[in-house]
Formats: sequence, structure tokens, C-alpha cells
Amino acid sequence: MLINFLRHKLCLLICSICYFLAAITWAQENPNKALTAVQKAIAQQKLAISSVSKKRQQLEQQLKNDDLAIAKVAKSINATAKSLITVQQKLTELTKEKHALTQKKQQQEDLLAQQLRAAYSSGNHDYLKLILNQEQPANVQRTVTYYEYLNKARIAHIDKFQVTLTALLAVTTEQQEKEQQLKSLKKQQAQEKVALQGSKIARKKTIQSLQKELLTSQQQLAKLEAEENNLVAALAKLAAAARAEIDLKGLAKLRNKLYWPVKGRISHRFGSQKQGYLKWKGVMLAAKMGEQVKTIHNGTVLFADWLKGYGLVTVIDHGNGYMSLYGHNQTLLKSVGDRVETGEPIALVGQSGGQQRSGLYFEIRHQGKAVNPKLWCK
Repeated sequence: MLINFLRHKLCLLICSICYFLAAITWAQENPNKALTAVQKAIAQQKLAISSVSKKRQQLEQQLKNDDLAIAKVAKSINATAKSLITVQQKLTELTKEKHALTQKKQQQEDLLAQQLRAAYSSGNHDYLKLILNQEQPANVQRTVTYYEYLNKARIAHIDKFQVTLTALLAVTTEQQEKEQQLKSLKKQQAQEKVALQGSKIARKKTIQSLQKELLTSQQQLAKLEAEENNLVAALAKLAAAARAEIDLKGLAKLRNKLYWPVKGRISHRFGSQKQGYLKWKGVMLAAKMGEQVKTIHNGTVLFADWLKGYGLVTVIDHGNGYMSLYGHNQTLLKSVGDRVETGEPIALVGQSGGQQRSGLYFEIRHQGKAVNPKLWCK
């Protein structure tokens, strides 16, 4: 059986050698035809590569549009959520205020009722008759003084009662308006969530189309290399354009003192292999979609936009040549030129830029050179 197997393999090898020799002989005898065939094959290959490249560019542009659409809706949802919290807090305050005013109104009603009962029990005297009564002048004077005192007290309490009623009406009206606003915000939030889901479905289809356009290892390496060079060039321009601020001291004295921008497992470490000879210049932190991304230190926003290969990116200048970068966000909460403080939310975790899973790409650079974030963050 082994001999038969070896015979079969030998026959295949002989056939291959014969075919190869025949092809060489044909090429030697027909050099022009061979050259034409090769040129035709090269032209077809170039056309195929150009077609794939063009299609990928279109899909990558569509991916950018999908990411920006998601970012817009996510930012709106974030703002709506903040408004809901504010309105709910105001409603709680108004409810407490209304309760206090209602109690105050009840107390004032009871006090006025007591005054009226006291006036009635003292005798239902006619005020004019008392003044004209000449039989007991001293008693008349005391009674008139007493009536004036009661009258002034009653008027004062009535005025306070009126103020309470006015305040209660105003609070009740505002409470009704806030309840209506809360209802509208909840409706708006529901619509925004539907829109967000639609954008996510569109983005998923775009990524699936991109995945169908398979790249060879060499093409993938070239793609990542181009994206990294693009990022380096962009950061170099930002560094040149950054204005040195006196109060931005950089990160030199903050080693192992800063907090990570999000809490999560490091799925790709600084310096580990990315593709071929390329290595990770930052870290990839696994985190939940929509989680707040916080700046590691105070600074100024230098860049806040979509960048090929990195999705929605925020870059912050910390002074003295130090910058931090936050990529693959769902949406950006700050604009170029904004001043941010340590721990302030600047974005929401996402998967923009074609990522399959949500997470944050995070870099720290000094004088344009990437440094290990683990040396600064604890």
C-alpha cells in the first residue's frame, strides 16, 4: 500500500515537472505571446486591486458617516439624560416646597379662624355704638383699642395668607410645567434610542461589507502602518500648534499618580505586537459601551474629531510636551479649545473606527514619542 502511495506521488511530481518544462519551452518559442500574457495578467491584477481599494475607501467613508451619526445621537441622549436628572431634582424640590406651603396655608387658616372666633366671643358689638356710648368712656376706650389691635393683627395675617396663596399657586404651576417637560424629555429620549439603534444597525452592515473585502497580511500591515503614520503626523501638527500655558506643568512629576481614563482590563498592552513589525503605541482598555471617559489630568483639548483607524478621537495637551489620546469613542463631549480638569468626562466609550468590541484606545506621548501609560496610571 505504501509503495502504491509513493508511485502516485511520483507520477504527480513527474507531471508537474513536464508541465513546467512545457511552459518554459512555449515561452522560449513564443516570447511575445508570453510577455503579452504576463502584461495582461498584471493589468487584470492592478484593475482588481484598484477596484477593491476604491470599494474599501467608499466603505471606510461610510463607516465614518455611521460613526458620526451614532456620536450625534449618543451625545443628544447624554444631554437628555442630564436634563432629565435636573428636571427630576427640580420636581423633588418643588414637591417639598409645595408641601411646606400647604402646611403654612393650613396654619394661617387655623390662626385666622381663631381670631374670628375670639372676636365673636368678645361680643358682637357695633363699632359705631361703642364710640357713641357715653355711659362708660373708659371701657369704650379700652374696647376700641382692643378692636384696633385685633383688626391690625387680622389684616397682617390675611396679607401673609395672600402671599402664601400666591407662592403656592406659582409653585403648583411650575410643578405642572416641569412634569410636562419631564414627559417630553422621556419621549425624546425614547426617540433618540430608536435612532441610535438604527445607526448601529447601519454601522454593523458597513463593517460586515468591509470584512468581506479580505486583506492579505501584507495589505493589513500596510493599512495599519498608514493609519499609524497618519496619527503621528496629526499629533506632530497639534504639538506644533499647541500654545504653552503657564499653568500646564505636564506629567513629569505625576508618575504612578494618575487614574486610568476608564476602569477596565487591558486587552492590548503597550509594546506588544500589533501586526508584523508594528507594535502597540498605547493600550486598549476593555470597557462598557457608553461609559464615561475621563481625562487623566488637566489640560486643553487640541483635537476632537474622527480619525481613520482610531474612530472618534480626543487629544489633550497637558503642557511641557505631554499629550494624552483617547480613541474609538462613541461620542465626544468636548470641543477643540475647551479647558478640562482632572477627572472630567470628555467622551463616552464606544467602538468607532471599525472595532468589533467596545473599548478605549489610550496613549500618552512626550515630545511626540509614545510612552508606556502604566508608568503614569495606577
